[in-house]
Order: sequence, then structure tokens, then C-alpha cells
Amino acid sequence: MAQISQQSPYIPADAPFSGDQRAWLGGFLAGLHSRAAAGVAGGAVAPGAQQVQAKPLDILYGTQTGNAEGLAEEAAALCKTRGFQPRVNELDAIEMDQLAAMENVIIVVSTYGEGEMPDNAHMFWEALSASTAPRMESLNYAVLALGDTSYDEFCQAGKVIDTRLEQLGAKRLGARIDCDVDFEDAASAWLMETVPTADVNATNVADEPLVVAKKDGYNRKNPFPSPIVENRLLSGTNSAKEIRHISFGLGESGLSYEAGDALGVMPINAPDLVDAWMQRLGAEADDAVEGHDAPLGKLLTHRFEIMTPGREFIREIEKRAGHDELTHVQSNGDKEALEAFLWSKDALDLMNLNPELKLSADEVVSWLKPLQHRAYSISSCPVANPGEVHLTVAAVRWMAEGRAHKGVASTFLADMAPEGAEVGIFMSPNKSFRIPTDDDVPMVMVGPGTGIAPFRAFLQARRERGAAGTNWLFFGDQHRASDFIYEDELSEMSSSGLLTRLDLAFSRDQKEKLYVQHRMEENGKDLFAMLEEGGHFYVCGDATRMAKDVDTALHRVIAEHGGMNHDGAAEYVNTLKREKRYVRDVY
Repeated sequence: MAQISQQSPYIPADAPFSGDQRAWLGGFLAGLHSRAAAGVAGGAVAPGAQQVQAKPLDILYGTQTGNAEGLAEEAAALCKTRGFQPRVNELDAIEMDQLAAMENVIIVVSTYGEGEMPDNAHMFWEALSASTAPRMESLNYAVLALGDTSYDEFCQAGKVIDTRLEQLGAKRLGARIDCDVDFEDAASAWLMETVPTADVNATNVADEPLVVAKKDGYNRKNPFPSPIVENRLLSGTNSAKEIRHISFGLGESGLSYEAGDALGVMPINAPDLVDAWMQRLGAEADDAVEGHDAPLGKLLTHRFEIMTPGREFIREIEKRAGHDELTHVQSNGDKEALEAFLWSKDALDLMNLNPELKLSADEVVSWLKPLQHRAYSISSCPVANPGEVHLTVAAVRWMAEGRAHKGVASTFLADMAPEGAEVGIFMSPNKSFRIPTDDDVPMVMVGPGTGIAPFRAFLQARRERGAAGTNWLFFGDQHRASDFIYEDELSEMSSSGLLTRLDLAFSRDQKEKLYVQHRMEENGKDLFAMLEEGGHFYVCGDATRMAKDVDTALHRVIAEHGGMNHDGAAEYVNTLKREKRYVRDVY
């Protein structure tokens, strides 16, 4: 080992340098040493160091259930390996001038309902589609759209954002991808192809092959076989509904969740429906199906969606059935007429439109979509229910075309998941639907029917945290005597002071129907006061009618008690959304 000079601790004593050279080199090496030490201590590169700051790449997402947010996080992990510094934000958090100033943007957005923007992308789209939106010639972008081909407006949110950015002069990093419900592999492959590589001199460009890390553990493709701990009826014997409380054991799965998350349930098709299909196809359970590694009975039971007809299934049946009405509504492009015709019908009903039509199992199976999980709002807090996760589920049943029809997952849980049975589950985080971080902040919850599910979890979580903030719940259903689910729990929460206020609306207990939005307007003064105190406003339940009616009522309450006009109330609501104080879990 070389001896170190006493004059400079950085230069060997026997190094062949003159005195001046030794002095200059010693100072140079000392400077490098101090910069390196500062970098290690501070976690940053000192000014003047020969390294390049990573360029930013913005990842913007719009999500209703958390899938787009998960993909945004995956994109961020990939961006780091390619020399970028990712910046992840919700779409509604971005102003148009900010967007116009960005250089590279990946947009991940789901389509909600019939072609609508998800809740956290509404204000972004309003601003982007407005005539006042700025030009964006310096922006490079790509859109990853999520949707469901069962709906006519497949990936519509992503499509219109993509088109509008092009109209404003932005340039595509790559072609848009439209992903169906089975999106994971296609989305990951698209990200690998589309996300660019930054300057090769950037500090965090990976030398290894570019691979996006996959989340470990249980997921949609690898659900946890959870034992049913409890499956009990909540609704009364005279109720028109069948609402059940279902508890799943988590065992040693390592699965974790928070109040506000959803649980994915992997259903199995009802045996009587599978039998009816095989009878209609003139086939047997053990018949082989071309292109598949399992017999027909297993495919129809576990692999494919045989209840709700997909668009391809409808098109193929229409070609063969010779049914005038179906042909008319399918061919004239009248979406509402087609929906009215399909109302209450399932895929078997469509095959039965022409009982004489011969159909082969190989052909029909090729028209089917994979059987998908169903997501339910979790109705428990993990701290209050260690080792368990709870759901509140309404079993869907109806009569049509002379036979009983059943919802796929809801009646699977009601009829085929007794205590001790195993059901495949996985967690779906919903980070935007959370209780306030400030335990003193008021919380107003609107959740009629099974919409109460996440608010049962919220109240349990507030109790476990010892939160002092006001908790106000609006709940309702058809009849108090038979539909007041969790009445004992809510009464106890009210008695203890946890549930500060409970307003009920049972629609069929009086001549004039009464709903939660009516209770909101009756108590509008107090509701507006809660919002003025920084309160958070939550809605859970039916998106088609209830959530829209509640939103209308909220605007009215704010306008009346805040002394605002229509535009002022709308801006007040938009501010609540921007501040994440008005959030929804609707379906």
C-alpha cells in the first residue's frame, strides 16, 4: 500500500509531482472529496458536480376505482429507469397553463359510466375542451385509456382527451391505447414502448434491461382464497331487497386495506345458468371446446361472462337470429332503443330469441368475454376488525322471459358462499376516498342502501382514532321496519356520541316519496355551516340517479345558504373537489 503524504492526505508521498503540482492536485482532490461528502450527507449532487439533473416527465391520471392510479404509479417506476424524474398528479390538480408548460406527459384515464370522465377529471376536461384553452405546441403526450367493451362509449374519456390535445397542437409520443377490463399486460407493454428515454447522461438511467416491477402478492389474476367468516341477512323478512353482511378472513395472506378501499371478488357462474346454457347448446359439461384447455362446463362456470351480453355477442346473435326488432335497434344506431330492448335480458335470452337457431359451443364461446371480478366498497375498518374484511352486498334477482335471473357476484356470495367456503378476493386501494387526515374536521356522509358500506368503515376508523370531529350521516331506503340495515350499530354509535347526527329518509313510509337529497335540503343551513367549517362531503351509492340528485341538492344548498348564484355555487363545489373535500364512491 502506498504511503500517504503528510502534506496532503489525498496524494501518495512517492507520487512523481513537483511542489506546485502537488499543491494544485491536493487542492483539486480535496475539493472533489468535500463535494462527494456533501452529496452523501445531503442526498443531493453539489453545484458544479459533473452530473445532469434528471428531466421531469409528468404522469396525470383520472380514476374512479383506482386502476388508473395504479398504472400511473407503474409508469412512474418505469420513468425513473429511463432517466426521468416523474411527477404524478390527478388530472383535476392541473391548470391549463401548467399543462401547456409541460414537455412530456403520460395521461392514464378511465371511462366511467356511459362515456363520462371519472370524478377527478371533470374540471380538467371542462378547461381542456373550452374555447379558452391555450395552444400546446411544446407538449409531447401519450394517452393510456381504460374502459369496458361492454359499453358503447368504450374508452371515450381517453379518446376525447387524445383528440383535443392534438387539436391544440400537442405532439404524440405514441399512439393511444384503449384497454379493456383485462388491461394489465397490454398497458404494461404499451408503457414499455411509449415512455421515452431521457438524456443518457441523466443521473438515474438504468444500465440494466428496462423492466417495470410488478406488485407482489394477491391480485386480480392471483386472488387470495379467503374463508367466509360470516354471511348473514341484514334486511328484514318483509323487505323487497336481500342485503347481506359478509365477512372474509384474511389469515396469513398479508393483505391490508384502509377504510375507503374496495374489495375485488372473483365470482363463479350459477350452476343452474350453466346447465341452461349447455341445454340450449345441446352440449355436455365434459365436451371439448376448440382452442381451450378446459371442457365446456368449466369454461362456462369459471372462465367466461355468460350473464351480461357483450357487444360482440349481441352482434353475432343479431346476424343469425332473424329477429326483426333486434336487427332494427342494432342497425339504426339508436343507443337508447338498444338499451331498452336489452333491459332485463341476459345472454341466454338473446340466444332464445330464435329457439330454432342452431348454435355450436365452439362458436358461441368465441364471442364471450372473460368472467371479471366485481368490486365492492369495504364496510369495515381493519383496526376494529383485525384479520377480517367486510362487505355489504345486495343480492340482485329478477324475473324476465319466464325465468329467474340473478346478478353474477351478488348471488354467488348470497347462495354459494356459506361460512367456511373459500372465495377469491384481492384489495383495490382507493386513495382518494379517505377519512379526513385532521381528526377535528367535520365529516358529512350520504349513503342510502348499501351505500352505507364505506361509512360504516369510516365511523369505525374515526372511533379507533379518537377523532373529535363531527360525524353526520344521511341514510335511507324503502321502509324503516325492514330496510334499516345496521340499525343496532348506528344506534349505538349515536348513543356513544360517535355519530353526531343521523338523518333518515325511508321513501315508502309516507305518501310522498322521501329521499336523502330532500333531507339535505331540509337541513341546508347546518350542512352549509359544516362545509364552511372545513367539512368533508362524501357520497356513496347509485351513480345513475341518487348521486346526481345529491349533487343537484348540494348546489342548491350552497346557493341558498351561501347567498350565491348558479355560477358561484358551481365554483364553490369545484373548490370542494379541488381540495378533496367532495369525493364520491359511486357505481
